[in-house]
Amino acid sequence: MSSPTETAGNTPAAPALPATWEPGAHESRLYQGWVERGCFTADPGSGKPPYSIVIPPPNVNGSLHMGHAFEHVLMDALSRRKRMQGYEVLWLPGMDHAAIAMQAMVEKRLAAEGTDRHALGREAFLDRVWQAKEEISGDIGGQMRRLGDGVDWSRERFTMDDGLSRAVHTVFKRMYDDGLIYRAERLVNWSPVLQTAISDIEVSYSDIEGELVSFRYGSTDDAQPHIVVATTRLETMLGDTAIAVHPDDERYRGLVGTELPHPFLETSVPVIADEHVDPEFGTGAVKITPAHDPNDFAIGQRHGLPMPTIMDATGRIADTGTRFDGMDRFEARVAVREALAEQGRIVKEIRPYVHSVGHSERSGEPIEPRLSMQWWVRVESLAKAAGDAVRDGSTQIHPASMESRWFAWVDDMHDWCISRQLWWGHRIPIWYGPDGDVVCVGPDEQPPVGYEQDPDVLDTWFSSGLWPFSTLGWPDDTADLRTFYPTSVLVTGYDILFFWVARMMMFGTYVGRTLDFDAPVPFRHLFLHGLVRDEHGRKMSKSKGNGIDPLDWVDRFGADALRFTLARGARPGADLSVGETNAQDSRNFATKLFNATKFALMNGARVGEIPADAELTDADRWILRRLDEVLADADGGFETYEFSRACEALYHFAWDEFCDWYLELSKVQVAQGGSAADVTALVLGTVLDSLLRALHPVMPFVTEVLWTALTGQETVTLAAWPQPSGDHDVADTAAAQRISAVQQLVTEIRRFRSDQGLPPGKRVPADIDGLDDAGIATLRPYVDTLARLEPRGEDFTASATVEVRAGSGTVRVALDTSGAVDVEAEKRRLAKDLAAAEKERDQTRGKLDNEQFVAKAPDHVVARIRERNVLALEEIDRLSAALAALGDS
Repeated sequence: MSSPTETAGNTPAAPALPATWEPGAHESRLYQGWVERGCFTADPGSGKPPYSIVIPPPNVNGSLHMGHAFEHVLMDALSRRKRMQGYEVLWLPGMDHAAIAMQAMVEKRLAAEGTDRHALGREAFLDRVWQAKEEISGDIGGQMRRLGDGVDWSRERFTMDDGLSRAVHTVFKRMYDDGLIYRAERLVNWSPVLQTAISDIEVSYSDIEGELVSFRYGSTDDAQPHIVVATTRLETMLGDTAIAVHPDDERYRGLVGTELPHPFLETSVPVIADEHVDPEFGTGAVKITPAHDPNDFAIGQRHGLPMPTIMDATGRIADTGTRFDGMDRFEARVAVREALAEQGRIVKEIRPYVHSVGHSERSGEPIEPRLSMQWWVRVESLAKAAGDAVRDGSTQIHPASMESRWFAWVDDMHDWCISRQLWWGHRIPIWYGPDGDVVCVGPDEQPPVGYEQDPDVLDTWFSSGLWPFSTLGWPDDTADLRTFYPTSVLVTGYDILFFWVARMMMFGTYVGRTLDFDAPVPFRHLFLHGLVRDEHGRKMSKSKGNGIDPLDWVDRFGADALRFTLARGARPGADLSVGETNAQDSRNFATKLFNATKFALMNGARVGEIPADAELTDADRWILRRLDEVLADADGGFETYEFSRACEALYHFAWDEFCDWYLELSKVQVAQGGSAADVTALVLGTVLDSLLRALHPVMPFVTEVLWTALTGQETVTLAAWPQPSGDHDVADTAAAQRISAVQQLVTEIRRFRSDQGLPPGKRVPADIDGLDDAGIATLRPYVDTLARLEPRGEDFTASATVEVRAGSGTVRVALDTSGAVDVEAEKRRLAKDLAAAEKERDQTRGKLDNEQFVAKAPDHVVARIRERNVLALEEIDRLSAALAALGDS
């Protein structure tokens, strides 16, 4: 059996390990070394099979939160593993210009200076935003380095750099010429604070306490024609152009087709019939404000209603010709109610009335549905192509259970508003000339003289939707594009499946048709991870104060601890709950690896040719077989994006089997000296070599230090991915069975020692019978060493006996504990514990015998009392047996 890592005789001397593992003393140096060696720099001409990932670009004005860290760890793990497997790996970094967030941040700065963007003018304002971008963009790069992100920094991109801007203008021009981009007046989410349309993903919904006000159109005399309607947004009645009822509602059949005067306008509103109206809700009649409500807009289109916009861009009432003009929308809400009350039109008010209201995530205020002239993408054919790409397997979604959500979205997608009333962003390449002439100008074209450009910019999702191919040089024909596109996998959260992922798929399938190589989709695989939540399962947020700064954990526990914590909990499509205890456990795991490797090196561990089976002990065969099994399991986990499965397999093998058992077994073999010690050193080295390489994708720093110390090689980053050797036969299975029997025997002896209060390091004389029947007679030295036993002497007197079913027989262990235990003190301790157990038994039994308690208490409470009673009885049996074993004093 040979190790995948070859160490020739001229291998450079391995660096010495430090006394203890202090992550902060090594991480920066190690990362810089990887970058300087070019470990992460991709070569499109290498001839290796390509593997590529583009980073979901974080906002340039932000910082990496725990969700980013989670995502980055998974991408880095995939990239590092593929690099070790011999692929030419490109993990491409970059940032998004974050149009709304950046503009809002700079406008806030200007306000503090007593000015605004209009005073500066567009060009001067954009200069200020670029300055801010340069000041803060380096922060994210530094955070990525702290996490250990193995990205190709030579290819870092920004959504507004020259190349990506050219891609944006090229796509816009092509889609405009193909009739896929058009301008129309439609209803949008409007932010009065930002004074722009915003996307659905930038709207968050929360329940608020408002008021549902019912008022009447028509006569205030119940005997005369009138209709009562209700609304939570009373100010919008200034834009009402109809009242709608259900066609089958007998209450209003006589009013359909008539008109009722508007309380404040010199107009009347018609009563119309529309099946959208629910006759069972409220009065069965609804006011229709087409320019300020999505459902009303649809009704207005069906019935050809006027659609007056009654608010300006700041959310103030405008152009109604009433005394409410100039009022803020919320001020007008109160004023309109008071005016209606004065007319005797208020029927009733319900306070409070809790309802869901959309708010701008950037500025916090309630959004206003508003009719506005905007640019749109006609998505029907694009969305169909995005759906078909998943249906035909061109792109595979992981987990597959997310496919239904994907189809539900793309199969019912509405046209996409792509214009934003901002200055920072990709300005729409449309120019307006005399006599209503409209020209779309491509990236290599000049606008006509005297024409003026559209003032709006494109939605940020437009440019980020091109990210998989624009970052590789498209629309130019580049080596990167031909080598690394389509990208291999997109790693992102399921929460932006519809907003970013869908747009990339639409653009990718559209552009892919024009390429002269096979590129039907932007990525072959789509891995959707969940959200990172706090240890109680709550979503992290600033308002709750439960957010975790990933760099705080890096400072306190090390980057490997953060990374392993996140990877260990990563399951496709599932959320992950984490707390400090998880990070501490992962830090302890890194320390365990360090100490185990240090111990192995002190005992001569090295990597080399494993000798023939005849020279291997049962312990050697067992651990090598388990290594192969775990490598196969972990490899399968990484391959199917089941990071949790891979990490759990490696963790338990490293801690529970290698450290807790084989290292202890190896001490017996090392103590024998000679060839046994030499073989043990090779097995120790072989197992650690493969284990450290397998852990490297998720724990790159500690594995780099340990692996280079073990092998003397330059870096584990470029080492071969470990593979199972397959060198196993029936003898290995039998060896594993014998070691399992030893483990069973030692575990029971240790448990007995603990129960009897024997000092852990104290050797106890023992007489063991039945090892032959169990098939482990030759393994007695392991049992003695691990269970802290010694052969019986002439004055041996058995004071306790342990019987264990081990292997194919029963082993009886007689122990002389007379010199190891203060019998009287131990009896007092056991008697005290026994009294406490009996008290617990009596208390729980008393509750269970109380019929009223059992009948009235919740089921889970009764079940818990029963469980406590059973545990108390078991503890009484255990303690009683321990006391009996000590005999009479």
